[in-house]
Amino acid sequence: MNYKGYILRLYFRIALLIGLIFGLVYLINNDMATYLVLVGLGIVYLLINTYTFVKRRFVAMDDFFEAVKYRDFSRWFPEDRGPKDIRFLYKGFNEINRTIKEINSQNQAQYVYLQKILEMVDIGIIAFNLDDGNVLWSNDSFGEILDLPSFKNIRFVENRKPELFSTIFETYYRTPNSISVALQNENLKILISDTIFQVEEEAFKLIVIQNIDDTLNKNESESWKKLLSVMTHEIMNSIAPISSLADTLQSNLQLAIENPDASNLELVDLNSGIKTIKNRSEGLLKFAKTYRSLSKVTNLNLERVKISELFNNIQLLMAPSIKAKNIEIDFTISGPKLELDIDTHLIEQVLINLLLNAVDACKHKEDAQIKVQATQNKNRDVVIKVYDNGSGIPQDILENIFVPFFTSKATGSGIGLSLCKQIMLLHKGRILVKSVEGEGTVFSLVF
Repeated sequence: MNYKGYILRLYFRIALLIGLIFGLVYLINNDMATYLVLVGLGIVYLLINTYTFVKRRFVAMDDFFEAVKYRDFSRWFPEDRGPKDIRFLYKGFNEINRTIKEINSQNQAQYVYLQKILEMVDIGIIAFNLDDGNVLWSNDSFGEILDLPSFKNIRFVENRKPELFSTIFETYYRTPNSISVALQNENLKILISDTIFQVEEEAFKLIVIQNIDDTLNKNESESWKKLLSVMTHEIMNSIAPISSLADTLQSNLQLAIENPDASNLELVDLNSGIKTIKNRSEGLLKFAKTYRSLSKVTNLNLERVKISELFNNIQLLMAPSIKAKNIEIDFTISGPKLELDIDTHLIEQVLINLLLNAVDACKHKEDAQIKVQATQNKNRDVVIKVYDNGSGIPQDILENIFVPFFTSKATGSGIGLSLCKQIMLLHKGRILVKSVEGEGTVFSLVF
C-alpha cells in the first residue's frame, strides 16, 4: 500500500512546525511583538492541522478494527473521496474485507459439503461435550441405527436407555470394536470406535458407529453362493476326465465281454486306468478338504515324486477328454531323474486347471499346440511350464487373474488360478505367467 504521500505531508508539517518554532524564538529574542502574534497563531493552526491529519487515519483504523471485532466484513469504505492517503487506507481495508469474505465463503462451502456427506453416509456419527453432555453435532444415521429420536444432550439417552448409554457413551473404544446392543428385543451388531479431541478449553468425544449386521448377513450369503459355485466348478474339472476315462474303459471292457476273441483288452491297461481313476478320486477328495481349510493348512502330505510319473498320470487322465477336441499335449522333461517333494494330488489339481485353461484358450485355434515342459534352472529350481498358442490374456486383466473370484469367463468361478497360487504357496513355490494377446500364454510353476 502507498504511504509515501502521507509520510511526505507529515514530514512537511513537522518541518514547517519546527521552522515556526525557531521563528517564534527569534522574534521573542528580538522583541518583535507584531510578528510574534502572527507566528504564534500559525503554530497553533499548524498543531491543530497536524493533529487532525494524524487523527483521521487512526479514526479510520479504529473504525475498521471495530468492524473486525464484531466480524462485520460487509462494510465498504469509500475509495473515491477524501484525502489521497485515506483513500489508499480504505482500499487496503476493502481488500482485507474481500479476502476474509472469500475465506469465509470457502470455509462455509466446505462445511456444507462435509455436513451433507456426513448426513448421507450410513455410518452414525456424534460429537458431544464431555463436561455438560451437550451435542456438538450428530447425523441422522446415528439415531436411526440406535433407534433414538433427535436429542440435544446425551442425558436424554441416559434417562431413556441407561444400558445403551453406558455401552455407547461411557465406555471407551480406542480401537474399532464389534459389540452387540439390545434394541427392541433383538440384538444388533455394530462396529464402534471413539476419540477425544480438544477445542480451546473444552473437551469433546467423537463416536462413530456402523450397523454391520446387514453387511455380515449379505457377505455370508454371497460367500455361500461363491463357495457352492466354486466347489461345483472345481469338482467338475476333475470329474470330467475321470468320467471320460471310465467311459473308455467301460467300452473296452464291454467289447471284451461281448466278443472276447476279437478284443485286445489287456489287464495291465485296465488296471492302469482304474488306478488312475482311484488316484484322481483320492486327489479330488483331498482337494475338497484342502479347499475347505486352505488358509489353515500347515502340513502337506509331501513325498518324493519323479516328474515323469507325475506327467504320465496327468497324460493318462487328460488324454481321452483332450483327444476328443483334436488337441495334442506334448510332455517333455529335461532329465529323466528330475524329482520333486510335493503333495501329488494337489499339484495334479494345479496342472489340470492350467491344462483346461490352455485348452479353452486354444478352442478357436486351427493349429492348437499345448506343451508341458519340466526343466531345472541355474538356481537349481525345478520349473514346470505350461505353454499354449491360444488367444492369450489381455494386459488389462493380467494382473488380476490370481485374485479370488476374478474371472473374464462368462461361466468361470474365478477361483481356479487363485487356488493354484495358494497350493504353490503351500509348497513354498511360485506361479508366474507371461502372455501376449493373440499369440499365447505360458504359466510357470517354480519349485
